[in-house]
Amino acid sequence: MASRVEETVDFVKFADTLAALGAEPRLRIVYHLLRAHPNGMVAGELQTELGMQPSAVSHHLEKLKHEDLVHVQRQGTFLRYTANPEVLQELLSFLFSQCCANSGAVKAESVFQPCQAKATPSGRQSRKDRK
Repeated sequence: MASRVEETVDFVKFADTLAALGAEPRLRIVYHLLRAHPNGMVAGELQTELGMQPSAVSHHLEKLKHEDLVHVQRQGTFLRYTANPEVLQELLSFLFSQCCANSGAVKAESVFQPCQAKATPSGRQSRKDRK
């Protein structure tokens, strides 16, 4: 018998989101879109950055769009893509709610530590940290 908490979790939605992110090219696309947030990138910029064929980038963007991981906006003849941070936040909250909050298997500080940018003495991020 499932617990009350488990009944309120949309496991199918999170599984679909993880499946979309589970392909290396799609994970790379989301990574680059997050780095370009909030402006995003046009499809041609993603193609250049990833060294992929236009049809392959298009295919992966469609899958990400279907799972609401990216938004698209037409700008003249270009399509501008942006990451959807709300969906990523929901996914992270789902994943960390048990391991950090309830069971304590992972300390919350260790999860969120990578989110803090490491500064060089000049106050700017090093090239290594920006990758």
